[in-house]
Amino acid sequence: MVFSSILFLCLFMPVVFGLYYLCPAKCRNIILLISSLIFYAWGEPRYILIMVFSTVFDYTNGRLIEYYKAKNSIKMQKAVLIVSVAGNLGILCFFKYTDFLIKSINGLFDTQFGILGIALPIGISFYTFQTMSYTIDVYKGRVEAQHNILDFGMYVCMFPQLIAGPIVRYEHVSKEIHNRKLSSEDIASGIQLFIIGLGKKVILANQIGALWDSISAMNISKLSVAGAWLGAVAYTFQIYFDFSGYSDMAIGMGKMLGFNFPKNFDYPYISKSITEFWRRWHITLGQWFREYVYIPLGGNRRGLERQIFNLLIVWALTGLWHGAGWNFVIWGLYFFVILMIEKLFLLEKFEKLPNVFSHVYALVLIVVGWVIFACDDFGKLGNYLKALIGVGVPIINDVAVYDLYTHIPLLIILIAASTMLPVKVCKFIKEKLMCKYNVLAGGRGEQLFFWCKGIYCIIILLISTALLVSGTYNPFLYFRF
Repeated sequence: MVFSSILFLCLFMPVVFGLYYLCPAKCRNIILLISSLIFYAWGEPRYILIMVFSTVFDYTNGRLIEYYKAKNSIKMQKAVLIVSVAGNLGILCFFKYTDFLIKSINGLFDTQFGILGIALPIGISFYTFQTMSYTIDVYKGRVEAQHNILDFGMYVCMFPQLIAGPIVRYEHVSKEIHNRKLSSEDIASGIQLFIIGLGKKVILANQIGALWDSISAMNISKLSVAGAWLGAVAYTFQIYFDFSGYSDMAIGMGKMLGFNFPKNFDYPYISKSITEFWRRWHITLGQWFREYVYIPLGGNRRGLERQIFNLLIVWALTGLWHGAGWNFVIWGLYFFVILMIEKLFLLEKFEKLPNVFSHVYALVLIVVGWVIFACDDFGKLGNYLKALIGVGVPIINDVAVYDLYTHIPLLIILIAASTMLPVKVCKFIKEKLMCKYNVLAGGRGEQLFFWCKGIYCIIILLISTALLVSGTYNPFLYFRF
């Protein structure tokens, strides 16, 4: 079950939230745990046991670390931590990377080992990172061990952020697990954010994603430089609005439940460098790798050479986290090389350049990066990269002209929506209403702005629902994560 489905919107969500609001506060964690297990089992009934095992495993590890802390046994605390990290990574690697490793060995040594055909449990990368960070934080004394296994299970299995993030570390919500308050303002804000995220996914990402699918499936003989760049830009918009849309829906539902999940995107396409881009893109993943990989490896405390090595490890792992394929590893290393070049030579020079040059530089590299990310076949990737630079293809052809002409309105909307322009327009409208009606109409400006936002959200919800009912293109990009 995914958020952008009629089943979720018209059945699961109303029933779960209705029960959640009607039941006493002390029962809400149980309601949320049961509904989350149903949500996951709906699409992955075979693999729910893996998530349950991870929950029990790290709950036990947290309690054991707490026990050995009381005994002042540092050796046993470390032993439990090692078991926790090894167990979590072992489960993740087995299900996500076993077949990838076998295929790589067969390709490298011309062997014929049979692949196991292991299906990837949806969301395993997200909940494994969450449970693993919990035991590490208990070991470091950042959080206290959770004593109620049902409450801990609710944290791990919580359906809003289970399959597509953001990565919610235990310390983010530890206080809210037992003591959270629901207010009408938070619920209204959460509903609005959920609907905006749904619109990003269904109205924007799905529509431009169909263009990428069409162009990427073309024979090389039908491609042109303009068509290749149009397809790459289409995928650049698709993955942003798809991923940030899911994050918005998750954060919105969190607010509706009384939780404050961390922000995951901050207008990454307005960045003026790749360094800035990765501060704005998938923020919770970047923070996770920084906190649990980069800093433990030594960070920048052991000299430049060691820092470069640490960053190499982080970016190789970042690529692998996104999928079991060499294109993901290359994608991670691609950004590692650019980040190192920026760090060593370019960042100070960017400050002297006009913003437009920095923006263009960053966007070109980002778009090329997404092509590497999207193409898991090296032959296809090579042909597409050649098309981007004009090797063996014309500059433009009739197919590219048609695709561009028919998608100009959508592209304009996507460009505007990926910047802070909508926020500025919203702020401008609010200021005008407050200025005019608060003075002349007894303070009705705030009320009018509330209704304007409400109508806007209703329109987005109706359009999104209509597109889903019509059975239009609605991919799920996170099966590889």
